[in-house]
Amino acid sequence: MKVCKFGGSSLADAKQILKVVKIITSDSQRRVVVVSAPGKRFDNDDKVTDLLIRCAKSAIDGRDYGDAVAAVVERFETIRSELDLDESQVNYVREELERRLNAKRDSAGGFEDSIKALGEEFSARFCAAIFEKKGFKAIYVDPLDAGMFLSSEFGNARLLPESEELLKAHLEPICKDSIVIFPGFFGYTRSGSVATFPRGGSDITGAILAAALKVDVYENFTDVNSVCPIDPRMVPGVNCGISEMTYREMRELSYSGFGIFHDEAVQPAVRAAVPINIRNTNNPDDPGTMIVPTRKTIAGRVIGIATSVGFGTLFVGKYLMNREVGFVARLLAMFAEEGISFELIPAGIDDVSVIVRDKDFCEPVRSRIIERVRTELEADEVHYESGLAIIMVVGEGMRTTIGSCLRVVRTLTGADINIEMMNQGASEISMMFGIRDNRLADAAKALYKEFFEVKQ
Repeated sequence: MKVCKFGGSSLADAKQILKVVKIITSDSQRRVVVVSAPGKRFDNDDKVTDLLIRCAKSAIDGRDYGDAVAAVVERFETIRSELDLDESQVNYVREELERRLNAKRDSAGGFEDSIKALGEEFSARFCAAIFEKKGFKAIYVDPLDAGMFLSSEFGNARLLPESEELLKAHLEPICKDSIVIFPGFFGYTRSGSVATFPRGGSDITGAILAAALKVDVYENFTDVNSVCPIDPRMVPGVNCGISEMTYREMRELSYSGFGIFHDEAVQPAVRAAVPINIRNTNNPDDPGTMIVPTRKTIAGRVIGIATSVGFGTLFVGKYLMNREVGFVARLLAMFAEEGISFELIPAGIDDVSVIVRDKDFCEPVRSRIIERVRTELEADEVHYESGLAIIMVVGEGMRTTIGSCLRVVRTLTGADINIEMMNQGASEISMMFGIRDNRLADAAKALYKEFFEVKQ
């Protein structure tokens, strides 16, 4: 059996939805379909989830949300009309959206989650309807009925431990004679409130269902043939794809900026040892990229390079810091008390740098932490600098090769790019480098040329 997840670009309009129907019905093993909200139809289009967030934020702020509601209804009305579905489908969109916008608000986060989750619910209901209209037995399954119970961390929810068995018990009997259409991105708290995963969380939903049902493969359909070794937006003209990679390689690359697959979606698949197949809705015959527990590696082979911006460095210096027991622990405790996670903590004997995401380390939190570092830790020097970009070079084959790090450093310095920070984990399958974000494109091009362009 297979679980198949389709992203927003695969469900953006009626034409794309019909491709989904054809893909699913061409393989009898495809029994569970996880859907995202409709994405962009063209470059300057709005994603339905963005429109729903606009509705929620306007309602919270007391502003008019009529235009955003109208835009959501119009998107689904266009799909309904082109698929010739019953008008009751779009009536439900209008009525349920208005009902939730006017519902009692226990918290801003919970209210926003209840609104932005509707894109996936509406998408799933429409998909179930078109399968039925085409003569295939399909059923919309509500995450609450199925047992998709999440924590109350709205916008960043986690699966509760008891959910996997509940999902298995509910879905297995249905899969025997029906195609399950399951909305991604959200579930319910134990108190019955809607809670969502982080953006892109439909990948997580698909992985959870794949693990619960212990399927043969989890197919994740998107709009590219396979995972590219580097973001084509950074290096135009990239024409090679990755045919096979390991869970660890995908996790490293997803975390560090690859937009193909949500990094948190790897964990459920790893736990259940379910292979993941990244495929293209618009070219379903292409085999795509397989993500597997282990693979044969080529010594020195770099599988991919990920890039990400929006980081900053809090530098803390203090003479004899290395002799002060618990200094770093007390520093990180300040971040924990403010609810901020760190990305990396490179250190010397008398200094330590905390790499964080700029969007998390904003005012007034930044000033509070800096002041506490000065007074409570009695630091000699403390300052924050934004504008840091992260480059991650990943490959299982680097573990057995001497000189991989030197090769990256030589390439960057040869392009006159200063390396501000570097780190290599104990597993030796990844190396992280920090540079100024205004040199990121130059760095990406130089590294792609070094590792992936065929040498003449």
